[in-house]
Amino acid sequence: MHSYQVPESIMDNAIIRVNNLVKKYGEFEAVKGITFEVKEGEIFGLLGPNGAGKTTTLEILETLRKKTSGEVMVDGKDLDKEPQAIKNVIGVQLQAAGYYPNLNLKQIIALFSGLYNKSVDPMTLLDTVNLRDKAKSKFKELSGGQKQRFSIATTLINDPKIIFLDEPTTGLDPQARRNLWDLIKQLRERGATVVITTHYMDEAEELCERVAIIDSGQIIALSSPNELIDKLLASGFKRPKAVREASLEDVFLNMTGKEWREG
Repeated sequence: MHSYQVPESIMDNAIIRVNNLVKKYGEFEAVKGITFEVKEGEIFGLLGPNGAGKTTTLEILETLRKKTSGEVMVDGKDLDKEPQAIKNVIGVQLQAAGYYPNLNLKQIIALFSGLYNKSVDPMTLLDTVNLRDKAKSKFKELSGGQKQRFSIATTLINDPKIIFLDEPTTGLDPQARRNLWDLIKQLRERGATVVITTHYMDEAEELCERVAIIDSGQIIALSSPNELIDKLLASGFKRPKAVREASLEDVFLNMTGKEWREG
């Protein structure tokens, strides 16, 4: 298996630059010297099986985990020298435990906007993720899809340039997944750069302009989904089973509708 080598040409509009990033836990090397760049305004996917190193990489970019070695630049800021400046321009999803159990959604947004020293209208923000009718609900009372949409809403409070989403649709039903895909596309349309990890290949193909495939701590491919698929087909690859023009998921969505639901 060959690791991916980044071309020498540097993207003028790269908002994230990662050079020879290494993360070790004792003798175990979780990330083995990876190099990649993310263009400003794109949805970029980190793909890989569990344990591949994609979440570790994401947490280093988010300033949540210390790297062992290598260089990381986010929005022109050096991770080693300006971690707080990086925090000011990124949006990171909180885990469920990060939300105050006795506050409703409107109150949580008001609290976070105070922590960020930002003036945010909670109802306008809830409108963005279609949760206005849940303003007085507590986080624990939401469905899985609603929780994910709200967690994305909280990443927008500090008006970030870059949004990091770690497997945002895991455990959601097909409708809630599609709704969340639409929301992620809207984030990009607003001008944000989105970095997403996922192990759903259909999700990456639908959302991402480019993807990096990580395996055993190394990037083994980096390109657009279409280019990677075309390269595979050019190698003579054929699916062992004929592909039908619809799937069971298509049947489900067609019969139940794609509009916003309580998902």
